[in-house]
Amino acid sequence: MDIPLLVLIVIVTALAFDFTNGFHDTANAMATSIATGALKPKVAVIVAAVLNLVGAFLSTEVAKTISGGLVDDTKITTAVIFGGLTGAIVWNMWTWLLGIPSSSSMALFGGLIGAVWIGSGASAVHFGAVISKVLIPAFASPVVAALVAAAATYLAYRIVRSAHGPSVSRGFRVGQTVSASMVALAHGTSDGQKTMGVITLTLIAAGQLHPGSGPPLWVVFSAGTAIAIGTYLGGWRIIQTMGHKLVRIEAPQGFSAETTSTVVLLV
Repeated sequence: MDIPLLVLIVIVTALAFDFTNGFHDTANAMATSIATGALKPKVAVIVAAVLNLVGAFLSTEVAKTISGGLVDDTKITTAVIFGGLTGAIVWNMWTWLLGIPSSSSMALFGGLIGAVWIGSGASAVHFGAVISKVLIPAFASPVVAALVAAAATYLAYRIVRSAHGPSVSRGFRVGQTVSASMVALAHGTSDGQKTMGVITLTLIAAGQLHPGSGPPLWVVFSAGTAIAIGTYLGGWRIIQTMGHKLVRIEAPQGFSAETTSTVVLLV
């Protein structure tokens, strides 16, 4: 397959975004486990990186939504996609430097939608899909997660209220190892696909794939690898914010938070 130079530049830029996405994924998956002592920092980062890579191979449904659901792929150019990726990368790097936990997914969606709107017109954006698949979940997920996590934490404390303190903490730390691993796996399944979708959209815009096509295997592998490397190398700065600066967290709270995150991500 003979790929034009501009398309190659956009693919590399997309993988660079995926790499910066990994900075945030480490904190999302492992900050609470590190804060409670369930996992050592280096072990947590390695586990998150490996499971991000594995998760990228589990599904491509989100990638198909991006490549053919949010925007009209017949009105997109590689230059427009490049502009959207640049905006998302700038946001990721800025928030990472400040240690601010933020959504790389929302940055990518915003960058892509804004670039498509300016470059190809409002008719190229499927606003119904944007509302149902981006805006509503963006506002609903923190509310749902907060309520579910509050209920889960209350039940956890009620169940173990008569148990011995140290043994309870040890048990929940073991549980956190599993729940944090599931969060990392779910992030690989969800966030890794965002870049797969953008690269697939780029290949469709360049005439390298037919409209409606899913991501080729090499796209899945490269996107999964990029987010895994970013997870391993860049996550500690935001881990410090989420695990130590925002709240003080105990093992039962960490277990409840991670379990809730897994459920919300998979749904």
